[in-house]
Amino acid sequence: MKKLTIAISTAALLAGGAAYAQSADRNADTTRAEAIERTAERFAKMDANDDGVLDAEDREARAGQMFDRLDANGDGMISRTEFETHHAERRGQRAERRGEGGERMGRRGGRGHRGGMAMMRRADTDGNGAISQAEFQAAALARFDRADADSNGVVTAAEKQSARAAMRETRQQRRGN
Repeated sequence: MKKLTIAISTAALLAGGAAYAQSADRNADTTRAEAIERTAERFAKMDANDDGVLDAEDREARAGQMFDRLDANGDGMISRTEFETHHAERRGQRAERRGEGGERMGRRGGRGHRGGMAMMRRADTDGNGAISQAEFQAAALARFDRADADSNGVVTAAEKQSARAAMRETRQQRRGN
């Protein structure tokens, strides 16, 4: 049960956005102002207890929310049927987001989602174990700026694609591939 809670907690955190300053439509251009707005929305969604920081309490609260969503009959346990139903729904949602072209979206957070947690640790610039909204926004805007190759305040689809390729390459180099 503890492993499931940890897995759900990690999935909930990553599903919450982990501050990717990108458009929901991977082919749409994203302005810096849109990235700031989206980052504020994601932070608010992830800050489950509305205390202005992302920390272990928020991860625990989000894990509890995720558990409650999975536990359809409210018996305090997640049956295989409830688990499989949830995943079938998620697959359907992902298919809808991909659209008619059926293009597969990349995995967030890299292999085993460890990249997402590493990203969150890097966002914690003061090392206090909690991420303030300012730290969260600074990390997202740093990624936006790295992707904005021509520094014009707009990340185009081509720039997004290039940034994703660069991130994949960096991850592969870290793993020694």
